[in-house]
Order: sequence, then structure tokens, then C-alpha cells
Amino acid sequence: MIRNPLDRPVSRRTTLGTLAAGSAVLTLPATAADVPQDGPFHHGVASGDPDAESLVLWTRVTTSGEARVTAEIARDPHFAEIAARAELATGPERDHTVKWLATGLAAGETYHYRFRLGSAVSPVGRARTLPTGRLDRLGIALASCSNFAFGHFNAYDAIAHDPAVDFVLHTGDYIYEYGHDEWGDATARGLGRRHDPPREIVSLADYRRRHAQYKTDAGAQAMHAAHTFLACWDDHESANNPWTGGAQNHQSATEGGWQARRDASIRAYYEWMPVREPEWLARPGATRIEFWRSYSFGDLATLATLETRHTARAEQIDYAPILGKAGDAAAVAAFRRDVLGAPGRRMISAECEADLSRSLAASVAAGQPWRLIGNAIPIARTDVPDLVALGVLPDPDAPGAPFTGAALENARQLAAKGRAGLPFYPDTWDGYPWARERLYDLAREAGAADLVFLTGDSHSFWANSLKDAAGRPVGVELGTAGITSPGDFVDSGFGEALSRALDTAFAEHVREVAWTDNMHQGYVRLDMAREAATASFVAVDTIASRAYRPFIVNRVGIARADGSLGFI
Repeated sequence: MIRNPLDRPVSRRTTLGTLAAGSAVLTLPATAADVPQDGPFHHGVASGDPDAESLVLWTRVTTSGEARVTAEIARDPHFAEIAARAELATGPERDHTVKWLATGLAAGETYHYRFRLGSAVSPVGRARTLPTGRLDRLGIALASCSNFAFGHFNAYDAIAHDPAVDFVLHTGDYIYEYGHDEWGDATARGLGRRHDPPREIVSLADYRRRHAQYKTDAGAQAMHAAHTFLACWDDHESANNPWTGGAQNHQSATEGGWQARRDASIRAYYEWMPVREPEWLARPGATRIEFWRSYSFGDLATLATLETRHTARAEQIDYAPILGKAGDAAAVAAFRRDVLGAPGRRMISAECEADLSRSLAASVAAGQPWRLIGNAIPIARTDVPDLVALGVLPDPDAPGAPFTGAALENARQLAAKGRAGLPFYPDTWDGYPWARERLYDLAREAGAADLVFLTGDSHSFWANSLKDAAGRPVGVELGTAGITSPGDFVDSGFGEALSRALDTAFAEHVREVAWTDNMHQGYVRLDMAREAATASFVAVDTIASRAYRPFIVNRVGIARADGSLGFI
């Protein structure tokens, strides 16, 4: 059973101490807590993509022409004991970003790092290598969907100050591609956070400017300075709902070829994020587009991330033809079998599958109790219940229905999905059931029917119990709300009361959903010990200003049950 949520938010510092179960509140270096107002380091610092003896350090310098930057990593915050130093060149060809793979480090250690350009010194960041050997606990913050236009990245700031977080996993939508007068801009006007550049981003210069804007947020700078970053991308780093041959939000007639746009987005991502270049990987022949990883945390856990957008994904299925036949059970069954369920509709590449299989098998052989999957999009089965028949959703076409404008069309679509019992989102794993079963089979063959999927994309909190097509358990899924992106029911114009009722209906009537909440923005913190784990769903009370309070919406325990995992 899932425990009841805490009934009241408390002060920021008290809450973060409570989240850490009595741990001392983390103190950030003073220069890392606020956005620098002058000097060349306007975009802060970051660390990421670690292994047991190396990690990536990142910054960007605001200057013109070529520049030489000094990077230092030390064992102490005062830099009395320098572990490594490097002289690095940058310039316009890489948008004045700086990345350094610091090597020769000790496993499981905390380091401090900084950069210098002339007499200017960057904020000080803190970084951590992966541990080896015995490990009794691990804390991972799960984040996704940070849309600059919708508000301040306060959940990032809460992560920065959460003393129980060891690493941050971001599962995508780190930036959004939209321009002015598109999604979120009405909110952005009131907050002074309109997107730059003002148009939808398409070119390399556009993507660079958008990444630069996102890196000016104070919460983002604090999080990156405080914690080492693990990541996979989702769709909005390039454009909404891409597949290998295009994207929903790409119009070739006016925006040029899809491949050129995709490649520009990936180049900018690698320039602006603390991720390893392919040549820094122990994977000969790897390319930037093959962005998946495996991280081992001592004898406690393995985390494998997936690439679900650009290397193999088949085109998304359009629901429009079947929604008009929602009452025709035979037509719906044929659609699910022959269209959604068509064999060969891939989500991840064969190469990603092979690496994942090896990673899971190695974890099982090593006796690690936890196997985590960094997963951009929801994987649980979420067939929409008949919400009108249940009396939850007013019939949108009945006289006096409380919907107008966009909310009316959204209600009609949701009602039709419910009548047909179709999956909520065709863009998620629900739209690729053949690929989902292939992944579940792969895991079972590796001896890993006990996965923890860490998921973004949906702008909602989720606690889901997963089963394969034969009804056998394969693990659990923890989904995070957006850092700022609004929940789907709220964003559909359904209002607070109906949005909450829809959350409840999904938890009560969708078999794999134990609990969900689309009302908040925040992050999930997963605390793992050897025998059990706890997921805390942490929300912030506002994103409209930088003054905020974090609080726990819900907590769930995770433990072993019948060879898999279950909620307690």
C-alpha cells in the first residue's frame, strides 16, 4: 500500500533536512549559489557522465575569438590539494564551451573544480566519481521537462540543496524548441521568461542560443554546481515527437531537412552539456547519436540509460482514424493488433539492446540488488478507462458540458480513448508494444525481472507496477513531474477538481498505475539501501518566483516480492 502524502508543506530548510532523514543540509560554495553578474562565466559550471576514475567537467566563457581556459580539480574546496589541472582551448567553433575529461581520479570520492580565464575565476563546483566495492546507500534525484517559459527552475534548486542526493539523472526535455506565441509563451510574458531566440529553434545557432538561455537560470546553475549529472535526451532537445525520419514539430517545406536540424540539435547538446564525447567511451565506433550509457554504483546498483528518439524509433501512430470508431470493438481490436502492435516497430536500436543486455547480465552476475533504467518516456500500460461511463469526465457532447475551446476538443479525445480503451499516449512505449515486450524479454533472459524504470516526459508523478504481456511482473516505474512543464490534465484546461479526479480514476482503474499526480512540479528522489528503497515525490509550491517551498507529495517503499519488485 502507498503511504498517505504529508499533509502540509514546511519551510525550505526544514523540509530538506526532513527529506534527508536527519542529514545535515548541504552548503553550496557561495559563488555557486547565485548567477554570476559579471565576468566571463555567465553560464555556470557542471560535471557529469562519470565512471570510477574520471568525469566530464564543463563551463562556457563569454568572450570573443579564441580563448585558453585553465581547469582545476581538487580534493578539497580550498584547492590546496590539486588532483589534476589542464589547459583547454575554445572558440566560436564550439560556441566558447569548455569540456574536460578529468582522469586519474579515485573511485567514490567527492572533488571540487573550477575554471580560470585570465584573472577571472568561475564558480566552484562539486563532483563525484562512481563508487566501487561495498556500498550501503545511494540517492538519485530524477528530473525532466524543464521549460524556461513556464517558470523558474526551483525544483533544480531544491535538488541542489537536498543533502541525500548523490547524483542527478535527467531523462530529457532539458530544453524546449518553441518560440514566441507558442506553448508556454502566455505564461512567459507575465514572468519575463520568454524564449530566446524568439522563433522556434531550427539551426545550430538557434539551438546554441536556447541552451545558453536555459543555463542562466539560477536553479539550474545551483544544481549543476552541486551534483554530478547523468542524462538521456527526449524529444524537445530537437523537436516534439521525433522518429528516425522526421518529427511532429518539423515541417520540411519551411524548416529544411530533418536530418540537418536533428544534427544541429545534437551538436549543440554535446557542446552545452557535461557528457562524454564518443572518443571518450569504451565503445569503439560510437557516434554522438548513440547516446546511451551504463553506470555501476559499487555492489549496490547499475543504471542503464536508453536512446529512444533518433537511432531506431518507428513513426508514431496517429489515433485520428480510430477515435472515430471508438465504439466499434472489432475495429479497435484490429487497430491494436495490426497497427499499434505490428511486429518490427522499434523503439531502441539493436546496438542499444545489446549493450543493455550485457549491462543487466553483469549486474545480476555481480549480485547487485538494484537495476535501474533511465527511460525518457513512460513504459507502463495506461489504457484509458471509460471516464464518461465512470462518471468522472462529463460527456463533452452533452448539453451543458463544462468545456469550451481547446478544453472541449481535449475532453472529446480523452472520452474517445476511454470508450475504446486505447493507451493514453501513442508516443510512449504504449504505442510500441512489440518493442516493449522485446525489452522485457531481454531483461528476463538476463535474469533481471526486477527493474526500476526512472521516467520523465509526462509532466506527472507516477508509481507504476509493471507486467509483461503474459502478466508476469518485471519491476516498477517511477515517473517524475516536470521541473516546470504543467501536467496534462491541468494543461488541457480541465481545472483543478476534474484534474485531481482524473488522477484518482487512473490510479483506481488502470491496472499498472498504483498512484499518479499531475498537479505539481518537482522531482523524485530514490533512496536505495541493500534490502529496500524509498521514492519521495518532491514538489515545489510555486515556479512563478524564486521564493518557494519544497514539500513531499507522497512516499512509496520498494521491496522484493516474488522474484520481482513491489510497492510497500
